[in-house]
Amino acid sequence: MFKIYAIIALVGILGIVGYSAKYYYDTTQNKIAVLQENNAKLEVAIEVSESSINALEAQAKQNAKLQQNLQAQLQEAEAYGDNLRKKLRQLDLLGDALRDAANLEGRMNGATAKLWREIMGETGSTDGSDRPLPKWLQSDNSGAGDQSSDADGQSISTDSDTTKAN
Repeated sequence: MFKIYAIIALVGILGIVGYSAKYYYDTTQNKIAVLQENNAKLEVAIEVSESSINALEAQAKQNAKLQQNLQAQLQEAEAYGDNLRKKLRQLDLLGDALRDAANLEGRMNGATAKLWREIMGETGSTDGSDRPLPKWLQSDNSGAGDQSSDADGQSISTDSDTTKAN
């Protein structure tokens, strides 16, 4: 009888060990499946983050180029503004106005008419382009506002539809 009890105990112990091994195997396989799924999710997340980083780096490079371009344009604009301020200081409009207001008015009106014609020409408008420019604006060395009046002392005003001498 002792042998029967010993065999029953041995079968019981072997059953418990076998069940434990099967339980360990099943739980390990489940953990491996979960870890593989998590690994796949992490790989996708890494790919997305790397592509985002690459896109951000490309955007940063483009922004740097645009910043350099804007900085260059700003420097050009500042230089142009400085040039305009220098020219305005050289013109002495107040002195010209006090000496000969009619002459200054004619030069200013002529320069304004020339400027408007240039703007209209660049925008494709032909309205007003048939009006003649004052003689002093038609010369090759003319400048906006820095030419004197005609040689006979008469200034030219373009404050109406046609040019007339004041």
